[in-house]
Amino acid sequence: MQKIEAVIQPSKLDAVKDALVEIGVQGMTILEARGHGRQKGHTEFYRGREYSVDLLPKVKLEMVVADEMVEKAIQTILTTARTGTIGDGKIFVSKVDEAIRIRNDERGEIAL
Repeated sequence: MQKIEAVIQPSKLDAVKDALVEIGVQGMTILEARGHGRQKGHTEFYRGREYSVDLLPKVKLEMVVADEMVEKAIQTILTTARTGTIGDGKIFVSKVDEAIRIRNDERGEIAL
C-alpha cells in the first residue's frame, strides 16, 4: 500500500476528485491548506494600500491505495490538476505498512 499526498490548486479539486473516483479510488481525505513554493506569493492592492500575500490557498488530498493503483492515481492527478503555470502543486508518495479499519478490525488492503 502507498499513501499519495497531492497539494493542488483549489480550482482543480472537483475535477481531480471526480477523476480519482472514476478510476476506482474509494476513499480520500481533503484538507484546506495555505502555503507557497517557488512562486513565494504575490502582492495585492486593497483600498489603495499594497500588501503581500505570501501564503496562497491550496487543497491537500490524501489517499492510501493498493500498490497496483499507485501509478494510475498519480497519472490521473497529474493530467487533471496540471495548468502548466507555476503553483500547480506537488505529489508525495510514501509506503504504508498497515491499514486497520476501526469498525471491524480488518487489516491490510481490505481495510481500504
